[in-house]
Amino acid sequence: MSIIEDKADEALGRRVRAEREGRGWSLAELAGRAGVSKAMLSKIERAEASPTAATLSRIATAYGLTMAALFEVASATSRLQRAKDQPVWRDPKAAYLRRQVFLHPANPLELVEVELPARQEAGFPASAYHLVRQVVWVISGRLTLMEGVERHELAAGDRVELGPPSDIVFRNETAQPCRYLVAIVRR
Repeated sequence: MSIIEDKADEALGRRVRAEREGRGWSLAELAGRAGVSKAMLSKIERAEASPTAATLSRIATAYGLTMAALFEVASATSRLQRAKDQPVWRDPKAAYLRRQVFLHPANPLELVEVELPARQEAGFPASAYHLVRQVVWVISGRLTLMEGVERHELAAGDRVELGPPSDIVFRNETAQPCRYLVAIVRR
């Protein structure tokens, strides 16, 4: 694991624990609400396991947060954030790289850049989308987005606004990586 990923796992573990303890929840209560085992939650909190995006999405939804909110405690002190200071995380299953470009407590907009490697996919349950509206814009490569049973084929420059909450799968069916931006508006 890289230094960036180690730091991200540690920060993520601290954040998951802080959110749980701040609510006065036990591991068992969070496990029940998120549908994630107590053992896995404990490993995440201790930075002994790197959760998949789907697991993080379930944890965030249990807290009533977006997945992005788990990656950083937004800072209201500066309007400028250098690329090197933006939280980066790699999904251990799909190996996609996620950069939290923008998150601020006073602004409902979040921006996330994702690089999805060739022939990989990442899926999220419908419950991850009930607190947000999203637009996906492809920067480079090709992306297949499955929104329930609806299939969207996107090339560089294309964008799609996601509809009502449904299971979503982001798929790169090509031999080249795909980069895309997800613009999220919290409700």
